Amino acid sequence: MEVIHSLSSFSYSKDTIVTIGTFDGVHIGHQKILRRLIDNAKKEGKKSVLLTFFPHPRMVLQKDANLELINTIDEKASLLKKMGLDFLVIHPFSKEFSRLTAVEFVRDILVNTLHTSKLVIGYDHHFGKNREGNIQQLTEYSFLYNYKVEEIPAQDIDDVSVSSTKIRKALHQGDIKTANVYLGYPFTLGGQVVNGKRLGGKIGFPTANIDIKEAYKLIPKTGVYVVKTIIKNQSFCGMMNIGYRPTVKGTHQTIEVHLFDFNADLYGMSLTIEMLHYLRDEKEFDSIEALTHQLSVDKQNSLEFLEKNL
Repeated sequence: MEVIHSLSSFSYSKDTIVTIGTFDGVHIGHQKILRRLIDNAKKEGKKSVLLTFFPHPRMVLQKDANLELINTIDEKASLLKKMGLDFLVIHPFSKEFSRLTAVEFVRDILVNTLHTSKLVIGYDHHFGKNREGNIQQLTEYSFLYNYKVEEIPAQDIDDVSVSSTKIRKALHQGDIKTANVYLGYPFTLGGQVVNGKRLGGKIGFPTANIDIKEAYKLIPKTGVYVVKTIIKNQSFCGMMNIGYRPTVKGTHQTIEVHLFDFNADLYGMSLTIEMLHYLRDEKEFDSIEALTHQLSVDKQNSLEFLEKNL
């Protein structure tokens, strides 16, 4: 898969099969559209293209600083590559770009830039200035600009009963099971290991403190989770705490991972954490001894979950 960071950099000159959208989560509803796109391209001997935007349009048009995304842009690209997409075009979204009318978008972007011969699109897709463009207009313009429209009908997507909004809600509630079912893969957090206070090591539960640089990345509900951590293409099971460490008077939210049967130094390394199961809420303990006992219980519960589910 080739990743292109602006429409102006797209130089492929042959006909393509295209879909458009933010695709946050690349969830099972999105995957249905993408499989249709990729199957179409293979059958017709053409290249598949996904046109997406970054920053998310809501961040630009609504100044929605509170918008949290399921995937970072790199995570999204990785998921799309696994699906077999040929081109991922990530166009910088701006107010100027948002002012393109529906006909300008079709003529200048879909036809003249991407050379769209077929557009595979969800039934409820809107585009162009004030989101005035819709599936009906795309179909009308197709006769003028000589491309086909393949609509993913309502029942095909609605039967899945999934949306990025539902997934975000599940993650905020700590409902990892539902989120992962809707995503079709484990929700992940990725970041670099940074220095912490090394308190965990003193009580037999050393942790790696994870710094997630993307401020827009959704962080699930505080609490303790069963996780699988990918380090240099190797996976290790463990447990993770998202929270404020009230027992040791923490002042800010941290993400700390304890890996089972692992003792190498991880400082400075990049980790990918797959979240598998919510164990319990974060709470304040009366003493370090009580916290240590609870961590032992958490580890046992984690191992039991992993034995049954992996």
